[in-house]
Amino acid sequence: MDGYAGQPQTEAGIEGLMRFPPDLLKSVFKQGNRFMVGMFRLGFGPFISNPCSGYIMVLTTTGRKSGLRRRTPVNFAMGDGEVYCLSGFGRTSDWYRNLLADPNVQVWVGGEGWSGQAEVVTDEAEWLPVYRRVIERSGFAERAFTKTPYSEFSDEELARLGEGTVVRIRLGERLSKEDAPGDLRWVWTALGGFLLARWLMGRLRGGRRSR
Repeated sequence: MDGYAGQPQTEAGIEGLMRFPPDLLKSVFKQGNRFMVGMFRLGFGPFISNPCSGYIMVLTTTGRKSGLRRRTPVNFAMGDGEVYCLSGFGRTSDWYRNLLADPNVQVWVGGEGWSGQAEVVTDEAEWLPVYRRVIERSGFAERAFTKTPYSEFSDEELARLGEGTVVRIRLGERLSKEDAPGDLRWVWTALGGFLLARWLMGRLRGGRRSR
């Protein structure tokens, strides 16, 4: 979950605040991303965001080199017709660099999805409260990766750590059924049908043996 608020920002030179090496965290979260995106696609999006795991959405960007869709779970906070997220690894995050190259993105929040236009928030008076709000909504990640919980940092410390990493996404049209979260819900129907068929076959065979 590359955009978790609890992840240290290597550009800020605060390696001494981290519990684990940044490269290790990046590797772990890269694997976790696939699992989290899969959960959204299977229809678990509405159940994933909570105070323990943190409030998580999936952000889809276009790869600046490949041109392919890249989906990344990130912590977020809702605004009025917009959503905010931040790059926990600073300006080096791939999804962050992707949206700088192409600001046309998609977001999945719970069981809903929208197209959107992304932009980096540069006004400190606007992004600093958002930064703290996202941190407060990041669940276990807020305390798991730094020696001092991010929520205990002063405004001055957060201003140094978060500059240039808060992204505003202005929400547009709702996504089609094919692009929205839950596009793999059919797996449950197929699995249920398969198990029902197996059960009926077992009953039929059992009935034949008893004759």
